[in-house]
Amino acid sequence: MKTRHALLFVLLAVFAVAAVPAPAMAAPCESLSSLKLSNTTITAAESVAAAAGARGGAAVPAHCRVRATIRPTSDSEIKIEVWMPATGWNGKFQGVGNGAWQGSIGTAALTTALQRGYATASTDTGHEGGSASFAMGHPEKLIDFGHRAVHEMTEKGKAITAAFYDTTAKYSYFVGCSAGGKQAIKEAQMYPQDYDGVVAGSPGVNWSGRALLSVWVGQAQAESNLPREKWTVLNNAVLGACDALDNVKDGVIENPKQCKFDPQVLQCKAGDAADCLTAAQVQTAKKIYGPVTNSRTKQSIVAGFSPGSELNWNTMAGPQPFGPGLDLFKYIVFSDPNWDFKTLNWDANVDQTLKASASMDALDPNLKPYFDRGGKIISYHGWADPQISPGSTSDYYDSVISKMGGASKVQENFRLFMVPGMNHCGGGLGTDQFDMLTALETWVEKKETPASIPASRVVQGQTVRTRPLCPYPQVATYKGSGSTDDAANFTCK
Repeated sequence: MKTRHALLFVLLAVFAVAAVPAPAMAAPCESLSSLKLSNTTITAAESVAAAAGARGGAAVPAHCRVRATIRPTSDSEIKIEVWMPATGWNGKFQGVGNGAWQGSIGTAALTTALQRGYATASTDTGHEGGSASFAMGHPEKLIDFGHRAVHEMTEKGKAITAAFYDTTAKYSYFVGCSAGGKQAIKEAQMYPQDYDGVVAGSPGVNWSGRALLSVWVGQAQAESNLPREKWTVLNNAVLGACDALDNVKDGVIENPKQCKFDPQVLQCKAGDAADCLTAAQVQTAKKIYGPVTNSRTKQSIVAGFSPGSELNWNTMAGPQPFGPGLDLFKYIVFSDPNWDFKTLNWDANVDQTLKASASMDALDPNLKPYFDRGGKIISYHGWADPQISPGSTSDYYDSVISKMGGASKVQENFRLFMVPGMNHCGGGLGTDQFDMLTALETWVEKKETPASIPASRVVQGQTVRTRPLCPYPQVATYKGSGSTDDAANFTCK
């Protein structure tokens, strides 16, 4: 009797196991080399063993690495890589962004995404190298760089992921900063079906404006140089005037838009001295604070740099103007590698520049198709950014609000977090350590809107300050008691 019962138990157990659907088996990595996709050649598909992280960092998980070349036009050669975890896939896909005119695969960003369990993809944007020289005489390559390469990477990356796992990704996200932040916004504008959510850090949405700003500052410096030692004089005066506006004196300006500092107060009484600015240097400082304006129409083209960014002005106000900005003029606007920035005519060349940058700018405020499908955007920008003016991002956000029916409606899908004291994509004196992707995942997958983002400042491995990052235009407001280095003593208002 016991034997019969034991046999019955075994049979029932076998039946129960058989009744549970087995998980879909992934295709062998190397078999993906024969995958057929439109306009695409798979150039390699290989299994990569797990490896220790560089300099004691997190290990790189074992993964399937696929390389492919996509040719949507006869003059296109878009290279992509797709990395997919061999085990522990989180069921999601992540596209990662590039920087400046970068023509290379973002292996560091791919590694970070892979460590979080993502199947992830990167593109070289259709060219090699770090300059815009590829675009001269190649309009299709410029379109690839402007937006088509990321879209093609996304479509093919998702298809490769689905073939490997035998199932489609549940959610798709894009994460990028600088040019990558612009790519994120461009995806939402032009290809709303590609991603459920995007993280757009320090986004170069006003690509033409950033280039014009580089010449604006360069010409001002060429006319009347504001030397590096005077930047410290300016910074000290700015902090003296505006640091404590938020009732917290911490070396960081919480909201530079409230700072009404006028460099005129530093003008030397006579001649020149180390602790003051000449009249000409005052005018140069005013130009760097901006905005850049169209001398013909008197319209603002792009915001200048914010009070508090002075110590890093070498990016734009150094011995030579900002190289990535000049590349737009050399290789795209004027097709002259020897073009001299001093010759730009603010009456004749501005409209020409804006037209040439049409495929690269990401200024369209109409995000209705993306919002309608439930797409989410989290953008962030450091107020002390010396490379892409932070005001260009807040201005774009304001244009979306104006177009899309008001702040309350827009904030259902799009939130901007300005980071006091942070430089370009990180660094500076602000709380520049935060996790925007987790906030985005929670928003998309759990419908929990981010009311604030926890952020910290880390010095030599030690957390020395925490603050909430607030959805613009709110700011972190001190409650009036407790440590000003503790986020618990601040609220968003």
